Amino acid sequence: MARRWLITGCSSGLGRALAERLAAAGEQVLATARQVSSLDDLPSSVVKTGLDVRDPEQCEAAVKLAATQFGGIDVLVNNAGYGQFGVVEEVSDSELAAQFDTNVFGPWRMTRAVMPMWREHGGGHAIFVSSVSGSVPIPGLSAYTASKFALEGLAESLAQESAHLGVKVTIMQLGGFATSYGPKASDAATRVPAYEAVVAEMLGALRTVTADNPYLSSPAHFADLVHRIAAMPQPPLRVPFGAGAREYLEPALDARRRSFDDAIAAGFIS
Repeated sequence: MARRWLITGCSSGLGRALAERLAAAGEQVLATARQVSSLDDLPSSVVKTGLDVRDPEQCEAAVKLAATQFGGIDVLVNNAGYGQFGVVEEVSDSELAAQFDTNVFGPWRMTRAVMPMWREHGGGHAIFVSSVSGSVPIPGLSAYTASKFALEGLAESLAQESAHLGVKVTIMQLGGFATSYGPKASDAATRVPAYEAVVAEMLGALRTVTADNPYLSSPAHFADLVHRIAAMPQPPLRVPFGAGAREYLEPALDARRRSFDDAIAAGFIS
């Protein structure tokens, strides 16, 4: 049986690959992007609409459109997002607010808009596209890292609060994918040279996250995996996936465990 999907951020990269994969599988898809014209070349079976997740009215309208077109939503994929470069001292209030408005408040708005439908119909599946940055701080990417930590807090809270309503939650904790993340990331307007020695190499590497980088994972593989996860009766809460995901996450998780054990040994907790 075909599922009914609403996907944010489908103009390129992961969202576009997912919309194409689902359309090929006969699923019902509402693909969204800030500029609806960027979706023109998606298959004709895909319903398309403009959506800026920073706009609460547009978020509500997209959910209502899916309900009108499909009779409901089975899977919401909160994919829209972007990267903000800069260390804590460099990122301004306006840059920080813009980062959180897209990466955290947007998914919150979309999830809040779909929840009444899911409560009425007995469930749904919310998929949050996160990053290894949701567990691993990356120097020079402070605002993006903070937004992904917050996004994962939102997703885990939702999982705790709504499991009894039949709502499933999955966090895609992604490594490197061949998308336009690097070229599209925003630079902080203010630069403080004192940090260059710490962040220059990492920011240079992030700029190589492009759609033609052969060393990164393919968006098509992401699309295949999300399609498979959505078909699981009990999908996992967390799915680490993509180039470098294990290399980043494993030592970070080990370090947290060591810190916890050290706190016990020091008598800070019993």
